[in-house]
Amino acid sequence: MRNLYLTLILTVCVFIANAQSDTSAYRMQATNIQKKFAPDKRAIYFNMQIRGDSVKLESTSQEVLSEFDKVKPTMANVKFTATLLPAKSLNGLEYGVSNLSVSNNRANPQNAAELMTQMLLGTPIRILKKQGGFYLVKTPDGYLSWTDGSAIKPMNKDAYEAWQKSEKVVFTADYGHSFTSPKIDGMRVSDLVNGNILQLLAWGRAFSKVGYPDGRVAYVQTSQLKLYKDWIKRVNPNANAILKTAQTLLGVPYLWGGTSIKGVDCSGFTKTAYFLNGIVIPRDASQQALIGTAIDVLENDSISVTKCLKNLLPGDLLFFSAAKRRGINGGRVSHTAIYMGNGEFIQSAGMVKISSMIATAPNYDSGQSTTLVGARRILTEIGKPEITRIEQHDWYGKN
Repeated sequence: MRNLYLTLILTVCVFIANAQSDTSAYRMQATNIQKKFAPDKRAIYFNMQIRGDSVKLESTSQEVLSEFDKVKPTMANVKFTATLLPAKSLNGLEYGVSNLSVSNNRANPQNAAELMTQMLLGTPIRILKKQGGFYLVKTPDGYLSWTDGSAIKPMNKDAYEAWQKSEKVVFTADYGHSFTSPKIDGMRVSDLVNGNILQLLAWGRAFSKVGYPDGRVAYVQTSQLKLYKDWIKRVNPNANAILKTAQTLLGVPYLWGGTSIKGVDCSGFTKTAYFLNGIVIPRDASQQALIGTAIDVLENDSISVTKCLKNLLPGDLLFFSAAKRRGINGGRVSHTAIYMGNGEFIQSAGMVKISSMIATAPNYDSGQSTTLVGARRILTEIGKPEITRIEQHDWYGKN
C-alpha cells in the first residue's frame, strides 16, 4: 500500500512538473508571438493568464490565435482556451457611442489605472469585452483602452446604425452646457466641449433640442451648434485653420492622456487640432511620427535650424525624443508639436504654449529643440492611410 501511495505521489509530481514545464514554454511562446504579431498593445489586445496547467488567451487578432494553434499539439499537458474578441458575452452589444462630454479611458479596468486617452461625446466605438463596470473599447483612431460603463452607450448593430444615420449637431463653442429647458438659467444636463456630437431633435432660433446616446434630452443654445452634415463637409483644412484651432487651446494645462479643452498631452493636442478640423490621425506621438511625408530637419542626427527654416511649413508636425538628452540617438519618439513658421512651434508641455527653436528668441525652448528627431507633413497627405476625413471614416458613417 505504501508503495502504491509513493507511486501515486510520484505520478502527480511528474504531472505537475510536466504541466509547469509546458506552461512555462507557453509563456515563452507567448512572448515571442506577442512581439511578432501584437507588438503594440495600443492597437492589438493580448491577454494571457496561466494558472496551474491552464492557459487562457484573449486577443483581438485572429493571427495571434492561429499562431498559438500551431503550438498546442506540442504541449499535451496544458488545458488551452482561446477567445477572439469581441466577447460573445456581450450578446451583440459590440458597438457604442461615447456618452459624456469627455470620457476618461484607462490602461486597465479600474479608476486608479493610468489615463491613456479621452473620448469626446458622440465618438463611435467598438466594444470588445466587459469586466466589472468597465468596457474594453476601440476608438476610431484604432486605440484600445478601458472606460467606465457610464461613459458609453452600448448598442447592437441596428441601434448603432440608426444613431449614425440620424440628424446630428456638433457643439462648436470652446465650452458650455446643455439644459433641461430652453433657457440659460435652467437646470444643467451636462457640460459640453468643442467637438461634442449630439442627435438633433428640433432646431430652434435661440435653443435647439438635442438627444444624448443614452436617451437624455436637453436644450443647447443654437448659436453654439453647427449641423453635423455641414461640419463634416468642410474643405480640407489648411495651415491657418489648424493653427487657429491650436491657438484656442493656449494656456490649457498639460494632462497625460488628455484630448480636450479640459487638458491635453502633447499628442492629444496635435490630434485634437486636426480632429476639430475634420481629420482623424493616430493618437500617440510615436504613431503620428509614422504618417505623412518626412521632412528633412536634421544634420548629423542633430537639429539643423537652417533646414527647419527652409523645409518646414506651418501645420507640419515636429517630433522629439527625450532619449537625446542622454546622448542616445534613435530613441523612441516621446513628444510632438505643430510648426507655426519662422522657427516657432506650438506644443503642450506644462501647458499649451508657443515656443521657438531659435536660440536668440525670447521663447526659445532648448529642452525640446535639441531633442528634435524628425518632422512630418500631414496637410498634403489627407486621404492617405491614417489621415482620414471624418466623412470618409467608416465608423462615423462613411458616405
